Amino acid sequence: MALSGTAAMGATISADASALRAIENVVIIYAENHSFDNLYGLFPGANGVANATAQQRTQLDHDGKPLAELLVFGRDGKPDAAYPRLPNAPFRIDAAPVNRSPTRIVPSPTHDFFHHQEQINGGANNLFAAMSSVGGWTLGYYDGSGFKLWQWAREFTLADNFFQAAFGGSYLNHQWLICACTPRHAEAPASMRVRLDAQGKLEKRAGSPSANIAAVQVASNSLGRSVTPDGWSVNTTQPPYQPSGIPPAADGPATHANPKGFRTVLFDAGEPIPPQTATTIGDTLSAKGVSWAWYAGGWNAALADGLQAPDAKRKIIYERAEGSPNFQPHHQPFNYFARYAPGTPERALHLKDGEDFVADIAAGKLPAVSFYKPAGRDSQHPSYTDIMSGDAHVAGLLEKLRASAQWKKMLVIVTYDENGGYWDHVPPPQGAGWGDRWGPGSRIPALLIGPHVKRGFIDSTPYDTTSILKFISQRFDLPPLPGVRAKMGDLTPALLP
Repeated sequence: MALSGTAAMGATISADASALRAIENVVIIYAENHSFDNLYGLFPGANGVANATAQQRTQLDHDGKPLAELLVFGRDGKPDAAYPRLPNAPFRIDAAPVNRSPTRIVPSPTHDFFHHQEQINGGANNLFAAMSSVGGWTLGYYDGSGFKLWQWAREFTLADNFFQAAFGGSYLNHQWLICACTPRHAEAPASMRVRLDAQGKLEKRAGSPSANIAAVQVASNSLGRSVTPDGWSVNTTQPPYQPSGIPPAADGPATHANPKGFRTVLFDAGEPIPPQTATTIGDTLSAKGVSWAWYAGGWNAALADGLQAPDAKRKIIYERAEGSPNFQPHHQPFNYFARYAPGTPERALHLKDGEDFVADIAAGKLPAVSFYKPAGRDSQHPSYTDIMSGDAHVAGLLEKLRASAQWKKMLVIVTYDENGGYWDHVPPPQGAGWGDRWGPGSRIPALLIGPHVKRGFIDSTPYDTTSILKFISQRFDLPPLPGVRAKMGDLTPALLP
């Protein structure tokens, strides 16, 4: 395969046409909320925890001074007695003195848009503990050598310089996976808009404590960090269509979220975002006549759940009960777009259930491009599932894909939406062509798997989530999406020559 450009410098790498055409099926599996160091920081030969500088390892308090120790904060923002006090340095979660196995459910660090930018601190990566609801827990990492996905990474290619496209959480990074764009919410109410100080950072509450004592307190509540002052939607906001975290209106269509929002004594979902109209990778694929689908675990059950009357108990969406898929509506990016609204042909054709994914694998009928989103219980998301359940789930899908009749011409990309608030030592790229107002954020794991992928290879080409869009657009001769970052690689350095 003829390559042009310099991988080490991050120039766009382009494979020759014959090598690209050897791949007829691209499958993207999108897991949840772990940084590269958190899961692969001990992977042999990779740029892991041991390479962190003293500056990157040592976490600072809000005043710029090193923390005396790392404290793990509980739901009340105070030190949690269930966790030991730790030295100010990265630590093994699954070893003494913490001893939390990857089979256990663990805390979920703050992973909001503005928090994340402060945590990165210009690339020093030393404000993760200070700007998190769980404090020093953010510095934890695992020995992943027992993970099934580690064995796939050993066999094929592990990208150790792959960054989440956007700062912050799952909602925005799912949008960037399909459109390299940030949703617009120009008419968002004041209650959903963030409060920033004169430096553009989160306004802190009066008396917000030192990270040596308790968790940071910001002026904006969780809902109030959803929208920027100039009307861009950056943190979790519910879709306008079912399944949504907002029930339908009593006097409105059952297929839509109540435009006035949803509030209870214990919960405020705010207003749903208006239907979006930006161009997505689905749009460009369809315009070219290339088949594609978004498969989501629990989609059919969640859709039926969402169509219930507003006062009905919804047992699928966000439910943690035994047997529920714990479906997360904000992980379904196409459900935010007018083109895929209920009743449209595009919705029926392209938005499918996770069981359809398994059936299409077995039948050898996957479309040219497949996105697969695990249900919450299989996503590896901290706080509502464990790592090993999702590890087994994704590894099982990979075995099914390898046994498929389509395997010989397949590329599988297993990656994560974002870092989940966990520390990573590598600074995200900055500057023209590398980044912009929206990101990229921290480094995340990415595995490239398939018969056309290099074996036992660590690919250190700079990538971000938009590199997936770049690869798809190049392979199927699509017009590039405007938000795709020019200097990020296009995944072809991982392909066999």
